[in-house]
Amino acid sequence: MLPYIDLRSDTVTQPTKEMRKAMANAVVGDDMMNEDPTVNELQNIAAKMLGKEAALFVPSGVFGNQLAFFTHCNRGDEIIISNDAHPVQHEAGATAIISGANSRIITTEKQWFSWKEITPFVRFEEDLHFPKTGLIHVQNSLSNGDVWPLEEMEKIYNNAKKHNIPVHLDGARIFNAATYFDIDVKKIAQYSDSVMFCLSKGLASPIGSMLVGSQKFIDAAIKKRKIMGGAMRQVGILAAAGIISLNKMTKRLQDDHKNAKILASEFAKYPDIFEIDLNKVKTNMFFVKLKKNNNTNFVKILREYGILTYPKELGSYRFVTHNDVSTENVNFIIKKLPEIVNKIK
Repeated sequence: MLPYIDLRSDTVTQPTKEMRKAMANAVVGDDMMNEDPTVNELQNIAAKMLGKEAALFVPSGVFGNQLAFFTHCNRGDEIIISNDAHPVQHEAGATAIISGANSRIITTEKQWFSWKEITPFVRFEEDLHFPKTGLIHVQNSLSNGDVWPLEEMEKIYNNAKKHNIPVHLDGARIFNAATYFDIDVKKIAQYSDSVMFCLSKGLASPIGSMLVGSQKFIDAAIKKRKIMGGAMRQVGILAAAGIISLNKMTKRLQDDHKNAKILASEFAKYPDIFEIDLNKVKTNMFFVKLKKNNNTNFVKILREYGILTYPKELGSYRFVTHNDVSTENVNFIIKKLPEIVNKIK
């Protein structure tokens, strides 16, 4: 059997040998007592890289987003959020369960919104009949592989500040967005009051995400994390991998972006079979639709060649490149693509 080339997600990345060694040798202590030196180091690095005062290690991206909501919002507050945002589509209704906040959902074709678009939905004044706008949620990069324009993020943040509305950035892949823009990640994070980003996606850690913000915000989040069951004690074993993610893995993401563009361009060579918009291939993922024989079991055909992707969602198949997709893997897919196309015809 061929070894699998796993393009389902960058969540499947394996920790590197260096990470495994660092985890085995990590100096640990009780994190709830602020005595784990490896966790403290990771949190300091994360805060500094994102240009924020403090950071907190959490188990997952969902945990980080929901912890931010729980910390920013009171029960019944509204969170202005895109219909395509991860907390709406892929966090199992956690917002209603944990923070008791209400999602005020904005639907746009592009998955991001401008301040002008959301102005009619913001509760600017106190009213007996209205809930309070407790938070605005933005995301960069987006789940469709696109990016939220920085000028629009800036307008949202500056206007929100005028009305004392905090902004939370779901930056699960914020380093991919920074790589696309070719800027320091601080320049994205500056347009938010809190940021969640993942260590366990393209940065290859086995587990974990970071929540960053002001010292006051993180101090409040620490207690909320305890309430959510996120006190993880000698967690420096995991934080050791996260340090490598930040210091080293953030610097190689352009390789994943390059591989995504190469593969997307190869699929585009078969316009009678595949529908793909190359202009939207900006980070480490691309999306493909079948034009013909739409009932073809595309996932099964790919699997026969040792290539993994998820079943289609909303009519599209997603392909994600990452640290464990090598140049050799990309060349193999390119070589086999004509055979795959023939099985679809």
